[in-house]
Parts: sequence; C-alpha cells; structure tokens
Amino acid sequence: MLQKLKFTPLTTKEIKPYGWMKRQLEIQGRGLSGNLDKVWPDIKESRWIGGEKEGWERLPYWLDGFIPLAYLLDDEDMKRRAKYYIDSILSSQEEDGWICPCAPEKRAHYDIWATFLICKVLVVYYDCTGDGRVEEAIYKALKQMKKHMERNTPFNWAAARWYECLIPLFWLYERRPEDWMLELAVILEAEGIDFETLYEKLDFQKPEEKRYWSYLNHVVNVAMALKSRAMMSRLSKENPSEFAEKFYNKLMKYHSMPTGHFTGDECLAGDMPIQGSECCGVVEAMYSYEWLVSITGENHWADLLERLAYNAFPATITPDMWAHQYDQMTNQMQITFLDDESNPFSHNSGEAHYFGLEPHFGCCTANFSQAWPKFALSTIMKTENGLAVTAIAPSKANVIVNGVPVTITIETDYPFRDSYKVVVDTEKAVDFELTIRIPGFAKEARVNGEAVDVGDYYTVNQVFDGSKTFEVVLNYEITLDKRPSGMYVVNRGPLLYSVSIEASVKPVEYIRNGVERKAPYCDYEMVPTKQWNFAFGSKEFDVEFHNVGDVPFNIEAPAITLTTKSYQIPWEAPGGICTVLPKSLEPMGPPQKLVLQPYGATNLRMTEIPLIQP
Repeated sequence: MLQKLKFTPLTTKEIKPYGWMKRQLEIQGRGLSGNLDKVWPDIKESRWIGGEKEGWERLPYWLDGFIPLAYLLDDEDMKRRAKYYIDSILSSQEEDGWICPCAPEKRAHYDIWATFLICKVLVVYYDCTGDGRVEEAIYKALKQMKKHMERNTPFNWAAARWYECLIPLFWLYERRPEDWMLELAVILEAEGIDFETLYEKLDFQKPEEKRYWSYLNHVVNVAMALKSRAMMSRLSKENPSEFAEKFYNKLMKYHSMPTGHFTGDECLAGDMPIQGSECCGVVEAMYSYEWLVSITGENHWADLLERLAYNAFPATITPDMWAHQYDQMTNQMQITFLDDESNPFSHNSGEAHYFGLEPHFGCCTANFSQAWPKFALSTIMKTENGLAVTAIAPSKANVIVNGVPVTITIETDYPFRDSYKVVVDTEKAVDFELTIRIPGFAKEARVNGEAVDVGDYYTVNQVFDGSKTFEVVLNYEITLDKRPSGMYVVNRGPLLYSVSIEASVKPVEYIRNGVERKAPYCDYEMVPTKQWNFAFGSKEFDVEFHNVGDVPFNIEAPAITLTTKSYQIPWEAPGGICTVLPKSLEPMGPPQKLVLQPYGATNLRMTEIPLIQP
C-alpha cells in the first residue's frame, strides 16, 4: 500500500487562477508557450506526430505545461491543439505497449526517460479531461517498460531521473493496483542513480575543471532528485523530508544563489554572482518543491517554492514571455556574445545568457512552460479533513467537501503586498478543517487580528455556513544579507531586490539549422544605457508600493520598490561581464538615491553589491 499524500493537488476542473495570476497565465498563452507549436520545428514536426524532428523529450516537455495552461485559461483553441497531439501519441502506441517514436530494432538504445515523461504528461491530460483512453495507455506503456527493463537497464537521463516514473506509476496503482507496479517501483530504484548515497559520501563542491560535465551533478537532475526519496517514501515509509533537507543544505553550502536556488551552467557551478543557473533547473526545482509540499505537508517547502516562483523563474523569462534564458545570472549587466576568454560559465556557450527562442540548447524552450501553470495548481489542495492554502497567489477553487459544494478564494496581490484573504463560501452548513499557510518570510503575522506563528499553518476546525473571510496580515523586515562573495543582497519577505539596469535592446533575427528566429521569438542583445556600478551606502531602506498592473513582473513599472543611499564605484566589465568584485570601494562621487525593484522584474540586474559607509 502507498502512503497517503498529506495534501492532494486539485485539477484544472476544480481550480482556476484570477487576479494577477490569471493575467500572468494569459501572457504565457499569448507568448512562446502558447505558440511554440506554430514556430518551432521540434514541436510542429516532431516524430511523436509522424514528423522528422526530435522524438524524445521536447514535445512531452512542452505538453506538460501547455495542457494545464490551456485548461486553466479554458482556451478552446489551445485545448483543441493539445488534443491533436495527444490523439496522435495515443493512436501511435504499439500493440505491445511501447509508446515512444522509436523503431523496434532501436529500442535498446532509446533513453526511456521519454517514457517516464510522456506517461507523466498523460496523467496531466487525464486530470484536465478525464479522457478514458489514458489509463489503459499508461497501463500498457508501463507494463511493457517493465519487460523492456529486464534486458535493458535505464541509462543516461533515465538512470538519473528514475523517480519521475513513480508519478504516473503510483497514479496508476491508486486506480487499478497490481503487484507488478510496486515491483517496477523497486526495480526503478535499484537500477537508477542513488543520489542519497552519492551526495552523502561526495561533496561536489565545485567542477573539477572548466569543462567538467556529469549526470551526477547536472543541475536539472539535481533539481529533480530533490524529491526522489520523498516520492519513494510513499512505498518505503521512510521520512519523506530527510534526504531533501540534507541535499538542499549541501547544495546551498557550495552552490547557493540569493534567490534560494543553486547554480548550474550546466552542472553545479559554485556560488559567485556571475555563475548562471539553467532555466530548466529552476522549473524542475519548483516542481520538486510542489511534490514535497504535497507529500510532507511541511510549510518550509512552500517557502522555497514561492522563493523560486517569485524571483528566479520570472527573471529568466522576458515580461512578455516570448523569450527565455538558458542561464540566469545574479549579476548580469549586459547581454552580448561572450568569447571563450570572457565566458564565465563552466559548461555552456557564450550565448547561454541570451534571451531568445533556443539559446544554447532547446530543452528549456519546451520545459519552461510548466512552471506557472503547475504553480497555480499548487495554491490550494485537499487534506484528509478539508482544504489547505499551500502557496499564496490569487486563485479560486470549487470543490465538494463532505458532500457539500465549497468555494475557496485567495484574494491577494501577494507577493507585491503584505496580506491576503481566504474567503470560504458554502451552499449549506458543513464541518471541515481549513489550513492556512503562514509564510516563514514574515517577522510577525496575524489572522483576523490574532497573532499566529510564522512558518507554520493556521488551522481552523469549524462548521462553515455561508461566507467566512480570514485576513492574513504579514509584517516583514528588510534585511541586508551577506553572500559568499563578501557582498550583500536585499530581501523583503518572499522577494529579493536588484538594481534594474536600463538597456538598449537589439533583436537578433537569423536562421540556424533550419530554425528561424524572428521577432518576437528571436534572440535579444541588451547593452546598458545607464550606470550599473553601485555600492550600498546605508543599511536603511524605504519601501514604496505601486500599482500591480497588467504585467505583474513589470520592469518599467514595478509593483513595489525600495530606495536607499548608494555610491558609484569603479567596477570593470571585460568582454561584457562584470568582474566578481569591483576594482575598489572608493566612492567616485557624492551619495545618490538608489532604487531597487523585485529581482523577478528585471532583465539586466545587479543584485550582489558591496556595502560601504564612509
């Protein structure tokens, strides 16, 4: 038997975004995610649908985000396009259950990571549609895969990501339990990479050399593996948080970023502010934290989830969501091509920090689509005794609780504001437990005027009849936090703050390997037009609230800003990349006012900067 989830996610049939979260998803639908099948050959000509282009992870990656996006927005055209791809995939499944686009004689050399992924996508499609074909297709695919693995052990990406298969496998077991399914879970664990032993015995402190590359410290594998033991704990009954906590702490000891994420360009890369982190790594870490919240019920995983959702992820996408980076940098004052001498990345090319269609490599082009939709689905979940607010963003859920229709609404402009309301509406009296998240970012918190513990849940057991509102008010400190570089970053609540650098933006249109880059889905060079070389001149900051507009993470009109005293200092940028540290801390002139805005509302930014108090 499988351990029950502490929190069970809702489906797109039950939950919908509204407020700024809906506007963000609408931007995504109008951007690259919503149009990738129209402009990118690896989707529109994929071997998954009978074409000649990539027939492995890219189409499943895109569908994994495009499908929930279509159904959260209730967009009929997007739903029709999603069905076209799913129909083609299901109709092409072989008689023996093999589901991937691969000739029988080539199966032994096909990385079955794609099998895990497409089965996971089919679960998403079922949750959105209830399509009766899906369960049987997953059953046949996984049963065939078990037979396949008797002669062909997982290798490469499948070996590193074996636990991802537990998502569709356990979903299937809960619907039609058979012994072979739990046997397959054990076989996957036995034949896959044991990240627990690996990171307990090895530190992976830094790349061994400039071009060191390994599946063992690949940033996306690491981000996925955070949830590996929690996933398996549903069968093994082990502590679901123990490994994830130790693993995360070790990553942050050696490879931390101030966003709460870890570097990886493409593998773990240290903790300097010009080291990047791959977009896919951010997206998959968010997904891991969503599962850790669901399995463990522990609030601190939701803190990390929000930290990435509100900082690291929006920073790696342009505000219109037509372009993304492969590598996001904490201090990034220019985007132009980097030659080998200037390139700070341990493993990636001199264009990896570009915003574009397919900078460096195309995995993130497809995979970034899942971040916002799955985050929206993580805001409200079911519990054994009722409902829980598990991440804070505006959303509304309509669910049946103890036989009674219940609507629960999160009304908020959080994280740009310091409060949120939970409104519960019932058709008639019903007794259930309501669990409300109190973020660990807060110094103090109150619910309807009552002081409550931060970093915990506020739980109400009562009979709900009609409408009831709970207002959560949060009190934050502005902190100046020291980084391994010796410089400082500014945090307030869930948001990290940066100096946003005004820039001249140049679209770069071209064709490479038959793939056209054409505005708005081209590459973009960005060159600063104003100074960026500042040091904090004070530990005091003032906060100002502004309108939360149609573009939530707006670079030109941010929803919240901080101001402080600063000094301009000598800081060099050879080849278009700033040095890790400034040339000196000697002020170049009198103090001046410095405006900081949310890290997620920047393209070019300086985030880690020195503190001087002459």
